[in-house]
Amino acid sequence: MPTEPEQAATIMDADEMRRAWTRIAHEILEKNRGVEGLAIVGILRKGAPLAQRLADAIARIEGSPVPVGQLDISLYRDDFRTYQPKVGTTQIPFDIEGKKLVLVDEVIFTGRTVRAALGALVDLGRPAVTQLAVLIDRGHREVPIRPDYVGKNLPTGRREFVKVFLSELDGEDKVVIYKDAVI
Repeated sequence: MPTEPEQAATIMDADEMRRAWTRIAHEILEKNRGVEGLAIVGILRKGAPLAQRLADAIARIEGSPVPVGQLDISLYRDDFRTYQPKVGTTQIPFDIEGKKLVLVDEVIFTGRTVRAALGALVDLGRPAVTQLAVLIDRGHREVPIRPDYVGKNLPTGRREFVKVFLSELDGEDKVVIYKDAVI
């Protein structure tokens, strides 16, 4: 998290976030032709509650539950040697082998977090297909990774910082962009 950045703007409020996630749920169902073989895995920390929200939205639309899990990527990151990782717990209560897996994160920036998540998933099995859903795509890729489902494309400068607030962790839902952030 940046130190004392200037808040620039609220990009999405709770209603906009809910509408974006509902649209993504419909897009996932359309692309995968329903829930058969579908599973959702959120990247810890903020991808996990978003994955649960996505699974809930899909269940409401289809009337059928979708398995959901959470993935800790701390030890798969390419920068874990330069900081003290806060290791979480991977909880995937289903076999990912052969599943149509939707990986979920709140923001995609360089793509390195997703690259680490793909490495962690390989250790757990081989899904039939892995798709990526993100709430915010802010550009600036350093690796060739592109999300399949995006809530909002938000072109940013490299010194800007996008933070997603979730009611489950932060007490409210909103997306804020900060100017002149030092990450």
